[in-house]
Amino acid sequence: MRRWHKFAIGSAAGIVLAGAALFALDAADKAFPPPLDRANAVSAEVLDADGQLLRAFATSEGRWRLTTAVSDVDPQFLRMLIAYEDQRFYDHGGVDLWALGRAAVQLVSNGRIVSGASTLSMQVARLIEPREGRSLSAKLLQLVRAAQIERRLSKEEILDLYLTHAPYGGNLEGVRAASLAYFGKEPRRLTVAEAALLVALPQLPERRRPDRNLKAAEAARKRVLDRVAVARAVGDGEAERAEGVAVPPQRIQLPALAAHVAEAALRKEPTVLKHQTTLKKQVQQGLEAVARAAAFKLGPKLSLAMVMADAQTGAIVGEVGSADYFDASRSGWIDMTRVNRSPGSTLKPFIYGLAFEQGLVSQETIIEDRPADFFGYRPRNFDMSYQGDVTVREALQLSLNVPAVKLLDAVGPSRLMARFRRAEVRPVLPPNETPGLAIGLGGVGITLKDLVQLYTALANRGQPARLGDGVTGAPGKLDGEPLLEPVAVWNVADILSGVIPPAGAPQRGIAYKTGTSYGYRDAWSVGYDGRYVLGVWVGRPDNSAVPGLTGYGTAAPILFEGFAKSGIATTPLPRPPAGAVRIAQSELPISQRRFALNASGLLTSGREAAPQIIYPPEGAHVDLGAGQGNLSPLMLKLQGGRAPFRWLANGKPLPDLSRRRIQQWLPDGGGYSKLTVIDSAGRAASVGVFID
Repeated sequence: MRRWHKFAIGSAAGIVLAGAALFALDAADKAFPPPLDRANAVSAEVLDADGQLLRAFATSEGRWRLTTAVSDVDPQFLRMLIAYEDQRFYDHGGVDLWALGRAAVQLVSNGRIVSGASTLSMQVARLIEPREGRSLSAKLLQLVRAAQIERRLSKEEILDLYLTHAPYGGNLEGVRAASLAYFGKEPRRLTVAEAALLVALPQLPERRRPDRNLKAAEAARKRVLDRVAVARAVGDGEAERAEGVAVPPQRIQLPALAAHVAEAALRKEPTVLKHQTTLKKQVQQGLEAVARAAAFKLGPKLSLAMVMADAQTGAIVGEVGSADYFDASRSGWIDMTRVNRSPGSTLKPFIYGLAFEQGLVSQETIIEDRPADFFGYRPRNFDMSYQGDVTVREALQLSLNVPAVKLLDAVGPSRLMARFRRAEVRPVLPPNETPGLAIGLGGVGITLKDLVQLYTALANRGQPARLGDGVTGAPGKLDGEPLLEPVAVWNVADILSGVIPPAGAPQRGIAYKTGTSYGYRDAWSVGYDGRYVLGVWVGRPDNSAVPGLTGYGTAAPILFEGFAKSGIATTPLPRPPAGAVRIAQSELPISQRRFALNASGLLTSGREAAPQIIYPPEGAHVDLGAGQGNLSPLMLKLQGGRAPFRWLANGKPLPDLSRRRIQQWLPDGGGYSKLTVIDSAGRAASVGVFID
């Protein structure tokens, strides 16, 4: 009984002492936790819309340390890593006691270190809390830290830390940075040879750097491939085949795309580590390659900028802010996509669009290109010559100045500026000036981004899109009134798609317009297909003149090359909407065969013209979907007359009077209908049409 009593007392004391020891260890663990917060010091990354790396920024210590998770890495690499470094990784609690015992026996037997016992958890402890030298105390601290880390993190989280912090020589840390620097790709898909090299380098990263010690790197990779456990992990014969693959002898620059967008992202959210953009990596690479080649041809001090946007979503898919961000001679740090410059003739399509919309002209209407005086404003053409009588189509394609100013005088500069506001674009006027005729020839300031935003309406049936800023600004289609009616947009696209491409440029099925500002300071070209808009600006950031700089000769070739190198397939321009048709000049009504204004600004053909319906023409068959039972509205256009106008369909007045020369009418059904318009002077015009 006494013996049992002593045993019970001893057992209780042992339990108390063990509990006290565990309590002390737990208290010590809480008092001296591992410095896991240091693991958060990683590189900031700027990503494209699909999560691909566009640009990374070095840490404050100047290291490329890209956040890497198990899901970012080829599973075969992970199998090889564990097979080579820590075969019982998933079984131990941070310290592999069996490996420690084996290493100790080998040390005593051989008098030197034959094999190590460092687990991946211990290596993580060393990486996040580096120590000078390899003392016994440092090793003991690693053992303790490894156990602490295992208590706090899952095995996958420990692997994430190793994959992010493992050293690869120089300022490279982590598997992603090493894979990008040596193979030029993310580590999601690695060959056996590539994976073996990435397993081998962290043990002696400086001695084994392929770019400095190629033979040492080859030998280290071979040791990994010769390990029996690794050979089993990769399959029969794979290790032998991998040994014959050359080790990359040079280091590749990490992705460094979209410099201005990346800088803007960091300025907006400096504490965020991953910045998602709307850019597409393939598009961005293509545009930057075009910009570099163009800058070489342009010569010193000239810069260029490019913006490519999705007209349907408003997403900026590619943006180049300058010819070279680091070129001080070109002021490359200035983002020229956001600087107000004179747009030259690039606003002319919107003047013509308003004229089409209001029924002032058709494509084949004759308009004069001769010297004209608009109350002291005397516009002249770029080449100082005049073409005489031209069609409206020719006037826009040739970018003639006098016809554009005549049409702007008719539609009104204030109305044009109001339409720009529908697209949330507000060109900058000179101080203390109201909108005047000079805006049609570039007498305002506008940014390349805003110009592209305007052109999204031309690519999207009149509905503009908000581009955002490519980073956090929310892009999207604007829900207000369209910038132009679809028929007017189609007329503009039909004309601009017929402009001859620059010499040597491929036919891309795009519509485009060029512009050159006063004094040869800015060269522009903006083009679009049925989905994307690309804008190009070329000039000097200091606004100096550049003799010989033109939109057609300088910017347009870059535009076509940009579309070609963007990697985006051409989307056909939209099909003609209901009511869109190109009418031959001989079939135009008399009042629309020639555009002219009298001194009062009224359209005239020798006297004030009576109203005349120019669309639909007499006896026309118009397909509005009557056979499918889902009728579309019919666009009605008139020329001449005095506002306001009253429209009647089959003798029944339409609801409201209108001051516009364009109106929509939704028929009750198919068949023959009579349309009549009456102006304020009581003059009337009628046509009969067949609704199909």
